[in-house]
Amino acid sequence: MDYNKLVEELITFLVSQTGSDIHLSTGRKPSIRVAGQLLVLVNNEPFSQEGMLGILEVLIGKEKTEVFIKNKEVDFAFTSTGNGKHRLRGNAFFQREKMSIVMRLIPKTETFQSLNLPEILQDLSMKQQGFFLVVGPVGQGKSTTMSAMINYINQQKATHIVTIEDPIEFVHFDERSIIDQREVGIDTKSFETALSSVFREDVNVIMIGEMRNPETIAAAVTAAETGHLVISTLHTNTASQTIDRIIDTFPATQQDQIRVQLANSLLGVFSQRLIPRISGGLIPAYALMINNDAIGNLIREKRTHEIDVVIETSSQLGMIDMNRSLLELVRKGEITIESAYQYSFNPKSLEQLL
Repeated sequence: MDYNKLVEELITFLVSQTGSDIHLSTGRKPSIRVAGQLLVLVNNEPFSQEGMLGILEVLIGKEKTEVFIKNKEVDFAFTSTGNGKHRLRGNAFFQREKMSIVMRLIPKTETFQSLNLPEILQDLSMKQQGFFLVVGPVGQGKSTTMSAMINYINQQKATHIVTIEDPIEFVHFDERSIIDQREVGIDTKSFETALSSVFREDVNVIMIGEMRNPETIAAAVTAAETGHLVISTLHTNTASQTIDRIIDTFPATQQDQIRVQLANSLLGVFSQRLIPRISGGLIPAYALMINNDAIGNLIREKRTHEIDVVIETSSQLGMIDMNRSLLELVRKGEITIESAYQYSFNPKSLEQLL
């Protein structure tokens, strides 16, 4: 069987349906996710274990497939050779001794406007230093937003950008900036190793694909304090939860120090959700916390639970409340009221606004 042709056909079909993910598994027919719903491709045959291995060899090569069989799981990125050269990130794993592969389509790098993101992200992208976080659950467009920020910096400034990712998702090409993209496991041993080296690489902007441990977080905060713009992500919901998660990652003896560092270096926290659009597809709703004297004091004084109230009452300072973002989408006819309630952090407060 021509597994390369099969992979290209699946990717082409996913794109034609404006889908986001492909699910492949031994003993099952392939499925794709479209507008949040999984759809089984009933005209395809279930895959055999041999077929799954053939597909994986197309995606990551024979040598890495042998490593996968030993380690039982692998993250990877793949660029198709068909029209458009679409890029996907994926994970292969075993379940009940059967192989499975899930791949997510990485959108083409776009602008803030085309992604329906607020223009204030342009201003934050132009900051000389500080720590900026894009947060939300898996699959809510965090990587796309960070890529748009990197793309904007690349177009506007002559600077040195280093990204540290696992795997590399969006591929960037030098425009006004120099962009070096490092993939964990290929170009560097770990996030921590890459971050320890970055201070000797004359870098201005650092994008960290994910902060997984205290060492990575500590290095990121230090970089933000020492004249770098650091952009990263966490799987958290709100600004207050994000700050608490970072602080709680550290031992009790270090939490006061990291609290002060965050209060001084944090630029802001952007939380987003992709909401099903009435007309089809997805559109982001978002919240934005911008660090100022009031926010900094709440962080230092262990009063992060009060941050959400500050966001709600500080729209004149550029902050954005999630409920007001949802309300605006409802008023524009982009999403249903039911979707707004489903994705709201505080449905009771939303009800008052409606």
